[in-house]
Amino acid sequence: MSLGDDQHSSGGYGGTGQTRTRLPDGGDDGYGGPRRGGRSSSRGLVTVVGVVVLLLAAIAFANRGGDDSASPDDGAADKPKASSTAPSGTQPVKAGFAHDQQGAQSAAANYAVALGSADMFDKARRHEIVDTVYAPTVAATRQTELDGAYSRQEFLANIGLDKNGKAPAGQTFVSRVIPVGTKLTESSAEKATVEVWYTSLFGLSGGNSTNPVTESWYTTTYQLTWTNNDWKVTDFQQKDGPVPVGRDQRASTADDMTKAVEEYGGFTYAR
Repeated sequence: MSLGDDQHSSGGYGGTGQTRTRLPDGGDDGYGGPRRGGRSSSRGLVTVVGVVVLLLAAIAFANRGGDDSASPDDGAADKPKASSTAPSGTQPVKAGFAHDQQGAQSAAANYAVALGSADMFDKARRHEIVDTVYAPTVAATRQTELDGAYSRQEFLANIGLDKNGKAPAGQTFVSRVIPVGTKLTESSAEKATVEVWYTSLFGLSGGNSTNPVTESWYTTTYQLTWTNNDWKVTDFQQKDGPVPVGRDQRASTADDMTKAVEEYGGFTYAR
C-alpha cells in the first residue's frame, strides 16, 4: 500500500531539480514530519520525542480512486469542499510509487505530508500512516515511540489540544506540510536518499486561540528502501530552513484562517 493513489509513473517529469505537484482527487517530528513552531517547552519536547516537527496538510490518507469524491454532498452543492478538487493531466498509476528516482522523490514528498498532518494526532489514523510509510523492519518501533509521544498530556496541553488530541470548541487545529521541492542525493536499485524542503503550518485558528497558526521552514532527509514493491522510510534527519525573507504582509484574521483551512484541500501528490 502506498500513500494515496495519486502517484505518477516515471516519464515526462524527470530530473532531480524539478517537482510537480497536483491536487488530490479526494477528500510530521522526529519521525519524518515537519517541525511545529510553538512554545519553547513544546519545541523541547518535540526535539526529544521527534513528534511535533513536521506540519503538513491534514489529508485523507486512504487510497482513493479518480471519482470517489467528485460529487458534492447533497444539499451543499454551493459550499466549497476541501476534498472536492480533482487532479488534472495524465492519470497516475493506481498502486505504489514507481521503482525509479522519480518514484522515490514522490514517496518522500507524500510521506512528509502524511507524517505532518493532523491525522497523526488520531491514534487509529496514526497507526495506519506509520504502517504505510515505514518499512516493516522499523514500523513497530516507530509506532510505540509515536504512541508514547502523542499521548503525553504536557505536550498536548502546550499546543492547546485535549487528552484525545482534539481542539477546543470553536477552534480548528491546523497541521500541514507543503513540500516546495525534492532532491535525490543517493540512489541504487533498492535504496534512495531524498531531501524534502517544505514549509509547514501549525497551530489553532479561532477567536480564543492562544496558539495561532504559524509558518516554519524545514528540510527533512529520508532514507528509503524498496520493500514489497514500494518505497518505504527506514530513517530520516531534519534541519531548519532554508528560510526565505518574510514579506511585510498583514496576518489574516482567525476567521479567515479557519475558513481557508476548511475550504482549501491539502496536496497529496508530488512529482
